[in-house]
Amino acid sequence: ELHLALTQGFWRTQAWGQPPLQAPAGAELWVWFQPTVTDVDKAWKELSNILSGIFCASLNFIDSTNTVTPTASFKPLGLANGTDHHLLRYAVLPREVVCTENLTPWKKLLPCGSKAERLFHSSYHSQAVHIRPVCRDASCLAVSWELRQTLTVVFDTFAGGQEKKDWSLFKMFSRTLTDACPLASQSKVYVDISPKNKEKELLEVTPTPASVHEAVVQGERRTYAVYDLLSPSLFNTSRSLNVQLKWKRPQDSSELPVPVLHAQRYVSGYGLQTGQISTLIYNTHPYRAFPVILLETVPWYLRLYVHTLTIITKGKENKPSYIHYQPAQDRKRPHLLEMLIQLPANSITKITIQFERALLKWTEYTPDPNHGFYVGSSVLSALVPSVIAMKDVDVEQSPLFTSLFPSSDGSSYFVRLYTEPLLVNLPTPDFSMPYNVICLTCTVVAVCYGSFYNLLTRTFHVEEPSRGGLAKR
Repeated sequence: ELHLALTQGFWRTQAWGQPPLQAPAGAELWVWFQPTVTDVDKAWKELSNILSGIFCASLNFIDSTNTVTPTASFKPLGLANGTDHHLLRYAVLPREVVCTENLTPWKKLLPCGSKAERLFHSSYHSQAVHIRPVCRDASCLAVSWELRQTLTVVFDTFAGGQEKKDWSLFKMFSRTLTDACPLASQSKVYVDISPKNKEKELLEVTPTPASVHEAVVQGERRTYAVYDLLSPSLFNTSRSLNVQLKWKRPQDSSELPVPVLHAQRYVSGYGLQTGQISTLIYNTHPYRAFPVILLETVPWYLRLYVHTLTIITKGKENKPSYIHYQPAQDRKRPHLLEMLIQLPANSITKITIQFERALLKWTEYTPDPNHGFYVGSSVLSALVPSVIAMKDVDVEQSPLFTSLFPSSDGSSYFVRLYTEPLLVNLPTPDFSMPYNVICLTCTVVAVCYGSFYNLLTRTFHVEEPSRGGLAKR
């Protein structure tokens, strides 16, 4: 089972009031290997190199220094005989930058040709590939492999200079929809037209949708306008589909609701010797408490002081129910910290741990060491209680939403979110000094050796003075 995500940018979900996105900044790869694999580390290295060549990404930089084996944060999403965590490998490259070279091989996996414009002119861009084993039929006598590709793009039209929340497909992509994929059994466009404060006349979407779908997504009841691209009547009136959404009056963005679970992380301290990593986890549910699994992966050059780990909730110490810590080894493996923490209702939980910066060899620094070193995002996994109960009928009628937003039952839904990646400065030597020493040494050697070589190779001739002729005498 394989899950790969390439992400550019970071989207602050608590400011947008939308469900958290499912990928961290950079490149994320986690794989469940089959029990028949004898050497998991060797297979992990070979697989990362193969994926690096397929998707033109720097996944070949995945090695033992940034690979961990979580014990509780990740579970198989497909058919699996067991959940032995020794068969799991997880790695993040927060410095990886996504570009069109990664989008081209991703598009080649699609069954139909695609033409997209201005996908990277966005605040957030994430493309992912998920491969898992699934049952071929209801009796599950045969197993098939499911390949799912997801593309998540966030456009901020208000900050793009228009200062309007109105948008359309043509404004965002410079294109309109002209047809559907001939091989697709379903091809639909969903537009969120959920009313705010029960004001149904707030949004105006054109053209008028043929149907409207209601579903419970991330604990909230949402209303979607549905455009079926396989419907013959859709393209009878016009040859293309340009969905437009207009707001009838300006809206205050400060009134957007915040998610039930969200988090943020930052580095504090002064100097280049010690520091502190702080993580804030928010539970905005009015009356329900729930546990959350926190996964921290810290590079080896930040030496954690585990005895300084503190978890404070509402001014009191919050002891984790489960904790797993694997210390790092210099230049071999990173720190791994997993904790199961109970979040009280309407609370803010602060997790802090201090660290000490290590001194690197001069060959281990990046080409731009003064920019800093990245630390991967923290991973939060939780079953968030829902305020709105979900019916079984809604689950059966919404296979798309249940796959994108998995739910355990009607009372809760599963969420995995990521914090911001950190940028930490390390003690950096003055790399201009070797250059100055080389220049000075070369100058001294050139002058001394040049003069000495000139004396050794020059030939001297003694000229006798001429006596002159008869006139001089």
